[in-house]
Amino acid sequence: MSTPPNQPEHPSGPPTEPAGTPIPAPASDTPSAPEPAQPLSLRKTPEPTPAPAPETQPEPTPAPAPAPQPAPAPAFAPPAPVPPAPSFGAPAAPVPPGGAWGAHPGNPWGTPPPATTNGLAVAALILGIAAVLIGLIPFIFWAGALLAVVGIGIGIGALVRASKGAGRKSMAVTGTVLAVLGLGSSVGGLFLTSLVVTNVADHKLREGWEVPDDIGGSRPPVPRFSPKPMPSPSPSPTQVPGITSPLPFGETYTYPNGIKVTLSAPKKYVTKNKYSTVGNAVEFTLTITNDSTETHNVIYAVPNVRDGKGMTAKLAFDGGDVPKMIRGDILPGESASGILAYEVPEGTDHLSADISPGIRLPSAKFSGSIG
Repeated sequence: MSTPPNQPEHPSGPPTEPAGTPIPAPASDTPSAPEPAQPLSLRKTPEPTPAPAPETQPEPTPAPAPAPQPAPAPAFAPPAPVPPAPSFGAPAAPVPPGGAWGAHPGNPWGTPPPATTNGLAVAALILGIAAVLIGLIPFIFWAGALLAVVGIGIGIGALVRASKGAGRKSMAVTGTVLAVLGLGSSVGGLFLTSLVVTNVADHKLREGWEVPDDIGGSRPPVPRFSPKPMPSPSPSPTQVPGITSPLPFGETYTYPNGIKVTLSAPKKYVTKNKYSTVGNAVEFTLTITNDSTETHNVIYAVPNVRDGKGMTAKLAFDGGDVPKMIRGDILPGESASGILAYEVPEGTDHLSADISPGIRLPSAKFSGSIG
């Protein structure tokens, strides 16, 4: 038995059956006869080629479920409170419910806590005390008056702040009251200053010093070696007609400084206004003459008139005709006149009057019957 030469290790095609091998019948429903035994062969039986595995379709990936959407915020929802920033090295303080300022639905932003201090009250108290003390000191009383004015303003501000819950209300009230008293003490300091100046001037006169006219000015008093002759005593008040005893109407009283005042005799007043309500009245003419060397100022020189029973007569106002008062400056050598009317009771035949032509001049007195 011989081996065929050059047999391939792996045949490329299907194995060929030897000649004379019967072809098997196709499969059917009838059972087939058993196949006859195959003859022995020295050829290697080819390994069956595995059938390709069916392609598997990838399973479809399920679609992800949609993420839940947050509920829409209400249109007027209050903003969430912002916690305070923690300081370095210290734990953050807990925020109370409703925020640091107590926010609530009616007031989402909250209300800041009221101030607990009132420094204006302390300042008003200090200024009030200083104004009272400094106002009583001569020559610097004006500083107390300034402190009092400032203290009143600050005290009012402290009272307003205290009414809003700032506290120290009693201190603010005390400071304001002391500041008002400081104004009064400043007035007292003014009187003390004038009293000191007067006493100093009298003392220097008694010691033989010549005191200049501008007391308190920059020129110092000049000493003299002989006593200054004292002026002759002025006549007693009982000896001055027109001051202690009245002058007749129409005469003139002359003051030591050269100012002259004349009050004419009263006469019946006749109105020119048909709508006048003036009753029985008398008319006076007042004349002031300046024979001094300085300008004389008059501020509404109005006589005081009384009837024979001592009752004060009423000044009549008659539509611009009367009264015509004297006011303003009268130059040296000039005169000024005015017309005044007074209502008197029916049957009055005697009147008295007094008139001061200036602030520093005493009143001149006149009397007489109605002409």
